[in-house]
Amino acid sequence: MLYSEKVLDHFSNPRNVGEIEDADGIGEIGNAKCGDIMKMYLKIDDNTITDVKFKTFGCGAAVATSSMATELIKGKSIDDALKLTNQAVVEALDGLPAVKIHCSVLAEQAVRAALSDYYTRQGIDPVPIVGEIKEPEE
Repeated sequence: MLYSEKVLDHFSNPRNVGEIEDADGIGEIGNAKCGDIMKMYLKIDDNTITDVKFKTFGCGAAVATSSMATELIKGKSIDDALKLTNQAVVEALDGLPAVKIHCSVLAEQAVRAALSDYYTRQGIDPVPIVGEIKEPEE
């Protein structure tokens, strides 16, 4: 299984690791089959994601996809963050081995779960905006 230089870089030097004490949205997604768990924290100001942190328990690809996902949405509008796809994460990392694609799906779902939590805290039903948050499958 070969990883791209970008995957190895994001695994060795993950960006935006940690948690945000007063986060505006927190999302946690886990995959029972592989044991990966991702938790995303968002700070949102005036419809813009001003800060994002993550904690991931899992393999190198899970850490790398979480790191890249945070890089792709930081400083972006909520609308742009909602357009984040697992495919965009994979492409930004110059590809992932097929058996690790599910990690990029987890990263996408963790972002969506955090945005869903943000809307719920605002008293807004998140489902029409964010969609259903489902536990990813292998």
